[in-house]
Amino acid sequence: MTSHLLTTREVRKSYGQFEALRGVSFDVAAGELFGLLGPNGAGKTTLMGVLSGLTDHNAGEVRLFGEVFSRANRESRRRIGLATQELAIYPDLTARENLQFFGKLYGLRGSDLTVRVKEMLATVELTDRADLRAGTFSGGMKRRLNLAVALIHRPDLLLLDEPTTGVDPQSRNHIFEQVRAQNAAGLTVIYTSHYMEEVQSLCPRIAILDHGKILANDTLPNLLRTLDSSAVLTVPKPAAAIDAVRTVAGVISVKVEGDRLRVTAKELPPLLPKLLTAVGEVSALEVQMPTLENVFLSLTGKGLRD
Repeated sequence: MTSHLLTTREVRKSYGQFEALRGVSFDVAAGELFGLLGPNGAGKTTLMGVLSGLTDHNAGEVRLFGEVFSRANRESRRRIGLATQELAIYPDLTARENLQFFGKLYGLRGSDLTVRVKEMLATVELTDRADLRAGTFSGGMKRRLNLAVALIHRPDLLLLDEPTTGVDPQSRNHIFEQVRAQNAAGLTVIYTSHYMEEVQSLCPRIAILDHGKILANDTLPNLLRTLDSSAVLTVPKPAAAIDAVRTVAGVISVKVEGDRLRVTAKELPPLLPKLLTAVGEVSALEVQMPTLENVFLSLTGKGLRD
């Protein structure tokens, strides 16, 4: 039986009349790298605030490390690392001083603190910049330091809220590598982003959040199966081939588009040999498989978000 490190049930959070979270429920297993994907304004940052203990929810239940969780659970909160979307580092302090400061807040002292600061500077490749003010760093370097601050106290759960905002490609790849390495070492990670390619690359399981509700929660292959695939076949006489294509088991629909047939199916790849046999002569074939972006847009809509 899977051990759930985190469980949320019907979690709600309101600010006045605005309901930011509207009954959020999901589980995260110990050691999992869990993706939380949503457009701007979906409620991701509010949810991270609730899960980290920065704010209390109004209704529902959060269970963390087997216990009911709220802001008052100081010991549980100390086991969480949070890299916020807004940088939580002091620009007038050096990288080393930032790590020392936050390490002391979490109770690290003496040689343990010194060793841990050295380890984290090396981990995020800032050893050579350790004694420079964080305010002089590039956006990517600040994000890497922000990640080190979240990891300084050896947390059991790492919450990452849009951790690659404003970073260069090299720093982004470095953050990806560190997230994978930390997770491989046993750290449970919740990775929140509106960048689909990031979540798809990193997270075996993905939840899609919008307007304060979880719209889907599954592995990437299962999410992709919620949409149909299509094959576009260019044939000499498409109208004459329709009936033969319809007899292929698994075909959902067939449409004529000029000199082409558009065939829709749930599991398209296994059907391709049968489709080619059914239509006979084919001069061109285009296969269109669903993507995470298609799933995302089908659930959240295509309108622009502020």
